[in-house]
Formats: sequence, structure tokens, C-alpha cells
Amino acid sequence: MVEMDKIKDSQVFDHVAYLNKLTSKPGVYQMMDKQDRCIYVGKAKNLKNRVGSYFNKSNKDVRKKLMVSHIHQIDVVITHTEGEALLLENQLIKRFKPRYNICLRDDKTYPHIYLSSLQEFPRLSFHRGAKKAKGQYFGPYPSAGAVRDSLNVLQKLFPVRQCDDSFFKNRSRPCLQYQIKRCSAPCVGLISASDYSDDVKNTSLFLEGKSKRLINSLVDKMEHAAKELMFEKAAQIRDQIAQLRKVLERQYVSGQEGELDVIACDIKGNVACVQVFFIRKGQNLGNRVFFPKMPAGKTEAEVLAAFILQFYLDKTLPKEIIMSHAIAEFDLTQQVLNKKAGRIVALVFTPRGRRAHWLKMASNNAQMALKQKVTSRETTRDRLSTLSKLLGLDTIAKRMECFDISHLQGDQTVASCVVYNEDGPLKADYRRFNISGVTAGDDYAALAQAVTRRFIRAMNKEHPMPDILIIDGGQGQVSSVLNALNEINVPGLFVIGISKGTDRKVGMEKIYRATDGQLLIFDADEPALLLLQHIRDEAHRFAISGHRQQRAKAKKRSVLESVEGLGPKRRQVLLKQFGGLREIQSAGVEDLCTVTGINKALAQRIYDRFHDG
Repeated sequence: MVEMDKIKDSQVFDHVAYLNKLTSKPGVYQMMDKQDRCIYVGKAKNLKNRVGSYFNKSNKDVRKKLMVSHIHQIDVVITHTEGEALLLENQLIKRFKPRYNICLRDDKTYPHIYLSSLQEFPRLSFHRGAKKAKGQYFGPYPSAGAVRDSLNVLQKLFPVRQCDDSFFKNRSRPCLQYQIKRCSAPCVGLISASDYSDDVKNTSLFLEGKSKRLINSLVDKMEHAAKELMFEKAAQIRDQIAQLRKVLERQYVSGQEGELDVIACDIKGNVACVQVFFIRKGQNLGNRVFFPKMPAGKTEAEVLAAFILQFYLDKTLPKEIIMSHAIAEFDLTQQVLNKKAGRIVALVFTPRGRRAHWLKMASNNAQMALKQKVTSRETTRDRLSTLSKLLGLDTIAKRMECFDISHLQGDQTVASCVVYNEDGPLKADYRRFNISGVTAGDDYAALAQAVTRRFIRAMNKEHPMPDILIIDGGQGQVSSVLNALNEINVPGLFVIGISKGTDRKVGMEKIYRATDGQLLIFDADEPALLLLQHIRDEAHRFAISGHRQQRAKAKKRSVLESVEGLGPKRRQVLLKQFGGLREIQSAGVEDLCTVTGINKALAQRIYDRFHDG
């Protein structure tokens, strides 16, 4: 059940009239500013009481007063229960990322290890996304690197194949993985189905955390092999057990199997850090660090309460969540998580024994990561302050954008835009531009096109204007950018170019300041120059990676796709009739005309495509 209630006023939000009409049912409220942007999302058991509390004159919370001063409109969504409101609140926070909410910036799905256990010779592989294929899934793991590390370890312990099915089915001899003892070559019959099945079973036991059972099984096999006088096989199993024990020393958590997440939070100033350790089947799968966006004045408990709901909104819940702080609305959060999981999810903030040890470790990691983040942030702020002074700016720059161009002899030209602020790189704001309609190799025109496209969006308020626009290049590149900005009426933007000069040595860069055309040369060890170099190099890296993607796409594209009037069906018929591109290239116009659907004009275009130049 959903109802919308809106009151708009061109000057001041009339909260008295609004509250008179507001319902007392549970639901979610969205506070909007004059630009119709969502600045805060909240939920309430009683909407009228909750929303009315923001306009209470006795309220001394400065942050709330500031937020209320920006309210131009309030949208309300009524729900059946407070639990539904709690879920909807977190969905809206993830969607709109309001300024005054605690926002988790994490939209990734976590990877798993997949075992295609229903096949005769199952495959072990990396998996991310929906679990559609039949088989066993192990995880989730905190990162793709953690999955690859585990797969690498498993290859050494139990050589189960990790190749694609198409590769596996078309082998006539063993591949390199067999030569380096990372696969037992089931593709060419060098291992029996029963022996391979044993390796698969051992792999499954390892991933399930049943290490004791696995080691006992291997010990029994070793003893049996020794009794049968198969000493080479017994020695091989002995080495396997020794290697397995070394791995378990690094990964094992405790003597009991566990499926839990350990979450710790720490705050310094207006920066929050959350550490999450993933424990599955009694093994530590690794950890992940988050820095949620939050307004000033929040506590660790408030950050954790917002984090837990947003983090698990679209993820599989563990059986137990250990937290560093007791959260508000504990019972309601417990109820919502239980309903989502379809079972009881234990929320614990006073663990004992081994779990207390892991919580302490997570807390220590959160404190260390936060200290590094704050130190890095302060260093970047200092460098920005110094750079602003050296460039002659009246105020300290808070946002910088840098553009670069990448191409190969004018082909697949890509422009990059990277964004930095006082926290460092803002990767969510990075953009690439595929350049078209300019002369091949004309970097000036390419830069002008990219900047035009970027700043038309900025003028439409799709993203903020930068305080400094950095161009990878000298006076010529900067001049073309200035002309492009003038054409779209972007006034007063501070533009600089950074070039390495004739000797191309790092540390000898020249800074061209567009405001007065002056060349600035900083000392090679100047921290402000190091910041500019870092931004320039990041723009260069981002442009090259985009260019390589375009080249990879071009390589996969058939020559025939560029022939006007030759669609997919005709291309397929043509290839079937001639047997391949080489045969089509050697064919004459009359030969091409013999194919159904190819007239003389089209045949001529196909012939010309292969023989131009």
C-alpha cells in the first residue's frame, strides 16, 4: 500500500500545513531540497510524530537545523509495518545516497567458488552473480583476489581441472597445467574417474571446512598404500597432508565450524571505517574495509545500524553477525534480518572466547585502516592547499578533473576524465569518451570534443564543476580546450596544462597557466607537483585501458561487418558458401554474385572492402 503526499512552496516549506494532513501510520519519508534532490531518508512507526519532531523549536541539534533549512518538499511512502519501512528506507538510501544519511558505497556482488559436481569430471571455477548452474557454491569471498588465491592453493593440493568445458572437450593431449602438476589431465584419460572423484571429494571437504575428516581420510589412504607396498603413492599422499596442514595453519579459525561475519566500526572526526571479516565453514575467507559516507556527529552504533541493513539488503546472510557495538532498534533489525534469511540470524555484540578474539582483531584492523585513511586525507589536503597557493588561486581547490587522450595512429581514440578531491580519487566520477568525427591523430580536436561533452553535463548539474581543470599537454592543448569551453559558455574555469617538456623527464614538468599564459616550473620534490603527476598518470592509465578495450573489440569485429547492406544472415550464408574470409577475399565479383541474396552492387562493395589500397 503506497500513498504520496506533497506540498511545495517557492519560498518556505509550510510544515504546519503539511503536518496537519500527515498520517500517523508507519512508513518512510524523503526530504527534498529546491533542486528536487533527496537530502534525507528516514523511517517511522508514526510518521506524523517523527516528521513533526524535526520542526520542534526546542531541538538544539545544529545538524538537524541545517538539514531542515534545506527542506522544500517531503514525500511519504506508507507501509503496513515498521519492518517494511526499515527495508524500504535502506533501499532508498542505497538508490539516492542522500547527503544527510549514512551511505554505504558498495554495489558489488561477492564472488564464490563453483564446483560443477554433477559432471563426470567436475570443474572448479570462479563465479560471480546468480547461482543458476547446478552444483556446489562455496563462499562468499570478500574479493576476486581471495577466490583466485584459494583456487591456486587447491590446484596444488588436489589437481581438479579449472579449464572451460569447451577447452576440456577438445583436447587431444595434456595441456601445460598437467606438465606443472596443477591438473591430472582427465581430458585425455590420464586419471580414472574414481581417482578423479576422490580429488573432487577432497576439494569439497576442504572448502566446507571439514579439515579433520579430510586429513583422516588422507591418512587412511596413505597407510593403505604403504601396506600395498605402493610407497611412491604413499609418499605423495604424505606430502599432500603436510602441505594441507600448512594451508590450514594460515586459514583455520577455531576448532568448531562457523558461518559468521565479524563487523567492527571506528570513527575519527567525520570519517568512519567499517571492517568485515568473512568466516565460512570454520575458515577465514578474508576481510573487506568500507568507508561509509556519513554526516558529522554520528556514533559507531549508528553507523553499524545503517551499515548492516544496507550491506545485507541484497546479499546472503550468515548464521551469525558479531558486532563491535550494540545498535539501536536491535529487535526490529533482528526481525527484518530473520524474515529476509528465512531463519534466525544471531546478532551478537558481547562475544566470548574465540569470537571475542576475532572481534578484537577486526576492531584493531578498523582502527589501523582509519588512521591510514585520515593521514592520507590530511596529506592530500595539505598538498591541495600548497598547490592552490603555487597556482595563485584565492581559495583552496577541493575538486580537480584531468583529461588525457589515447590512440594508436589515430585509431580507436579514447579520452579519459579522472576526478580527485581532498579524499583522493573519486572513481565513481571517472568517465571515458569514445571520440568520433575528428581527424585521425588530432589530439586538440579530441580534447575539445571530450571537454565539451563533459561540461555540457556539468552545466546541466549532472555533476559539480571542478575548481581546477588539468589537461595532459602544453599550450596548444590548453588553447583548444579554452576555445571549446568558450563555445558552450563556461566562464571563469581555472585551466592548467602539464607537460614533460622536450627531455620528457619526470620531475621536470612545466605547468602552463591559462589565466595569464605563464609557464610555472616546480621543484622536482615539491609535494604539489607529485600530486599533479599522480593525477596526470591516473588519467593516462585510464585512457590507455579504454583504448585497449576499443582495440580488443575491433579485433573481434569481422571485416564483413563494415560492408554496407551486408547483414548478419547474409554474412553467415557468405561464410558458409565460401568456407572463410580468406576464400571470400580471393573471390571475384562474379563469384560473389552466385550466393543467394548478393547482387552485383553488394558484391562490388564486398570486393572493394578487401581490395582497397
